[in-house]
Amino acid sequence: MVNRGAERYFDILIYALLIAVGIASVFPLMYVLSVSLTPYSEVTRNGGFVVIPKKITFEAYRMLFGMDTIPRAFGVTVFVAAVGTAINLALSVLLAFPLSRKKLIGRGLFIFMIVFTMMFGGGLIPTYLVVRGTGLLNTVWAMIIPGAISTFNVLVIKTFFENLPEELYESAKIDGAGEMTVLMRLALPLSLPVLMTVGLFYLVGNWNAFFSAVFYITDAKLYPLQVIVRGLLTAADRPEVNVDVTVPSTTLQMASVIAACLPVIVVYPFVQKHLTKGMLIGALKG
Repeated sequence: MVNRGAERYFDILIYALLIAVGIASVFPLMYVLSVSLTPYSEVTRNGGFVVIPKKITFEAYRMLFGMDTIPRAFGVTVFVAAVGTAINLALSVLLAFPLSRKKLIGRGLFIFMIVFTMMFGGGLIPTYLVVRGTGLLNTVWAMIIPGAISTFNVLVIKTFFENLPEELYESAKIDGAGEMTVLMRLALPLSLPVLMTVGLFYLVGNWNAFFSAVFYITDAKLYPLQVIVRGLLTAADRPEVNVDVTVPSTTLQMASVIAACLPVIVVYPFVQKHLTKGMLIGALKG
């Protein structure tokens, strides 16, 4: 009875902590969403703190998407996220599959060279010089090509391929299949969980592209959404920029934050079940 009582109190404590963490995680998003939907009169009446708006208005969103920069930046971000994620996955799979084959000549050396980049990098200046030397400055490809392959994601995919039964590869080769056929018709169809997991990592990274745009892009027409959102968030501190015309800057800022993070939030529930499974299978070798 004593043990059961202790376990019950322990469970209550765990649930209380989980609820507290959940509230702490959701509350900032609720606050931002509420302020973006609240008229300015109610925001000022509540001292700028609104959790549940009494009246809802979409004026901030109408003004936000009525600006010339937002739809253009949104299009750039969608292109970088879609095309960049496709390139990321293609290159990562093409690199991870050969490394997963134990008969590959020089396999250990190649893996060492790849893992070495996780501990030591060339730095910002050499990377900038490479980007400039290849003519990628002021192009959307500057936000895609330099970070096209993530070493961590490659290792996760490689480990997943290694966990596939070797008998499947051998039976396919007996039937006359080559390495590319084995990859496309056998390995990839069985790799949906890890591909969805890695794809989500790449998608979020490409969608939140900011530093690459700041470093490599000077043409305002090529700025992604995150750079524009940062400009709106810091506009109040820059008197030379006036975005507070018909909608107060606070509501416009909050609307821009919601517009920037909402697509990723919408996509996540559809890949959540693959995320956990892919990480467990791809990170552990049985």
